[in-house]
Amino acid sequence: MTRRRVPLFATAVVLAAVAVMIGLGVWQLQRMHWKESLLTRYQSAASVSADAPWPRDADAAEAVLYRHARVSCREVRGMTAMAGRNAGGDVGQAHVARCVLAGGGEADVVLGWSRDPAPVDWQGGDVGGVIAPGPRLVADPPLAGLAANGRPDPSDIPNNHWAYAVQWFLFAVTALIIYGVALWKRARN
Repeated sequence: MTRRRVPLFATAVVLAAVAVMIGLGVWQLQRMHWKESLLTRYQSAASVSADAPWPRDADAAEAVLYRHARVSCREVRGMTAMAGRNAGGDVGQAHVARCVLAGGGEADVVLGWSRDPAPVDWQGGDVGGVIAPGPRLVADPPLAGLAANGRPDPSDIPNNHWAYAVQWFLFAVTALIIYGVALWKRARN
């Protein structure tokens, strides 16, 4: 009578794949905790009343997201319209000015919202608002006769890492079950 052996290479590949899937699940759990602390920091930043300085680079922007800021737009380099929502949640166009700042550097300023994508006339000036990811300054109050944009809200950022972690763990279990069934069928034949 010959003994049936477990295929070593196939078993090693399946176990390596399962280890990677479990590792990805653990990584998603770590990201979930990181995202929770990030969202908590953003929520607390939104409640700070003092103006933040306009960020000059990406690292500086990360530290002041969702804070209030003021800039002086001395020159408008260009105007664009992009999809956006107003304060009531209606879909339309957010009008964005690319500004040269009085102290040097540039900033994207979301002037306001309308249903019409046609460019608006705005020549620059002092602007106050909330620093949103990008970074961009969402004007509050709106400018150029536009309606108010929806206020940047950190709660709009999804934290779905728990679902991703569960998904990776289920993939690992599924791979083990499928491989176990394949070994069982092989042993029966």
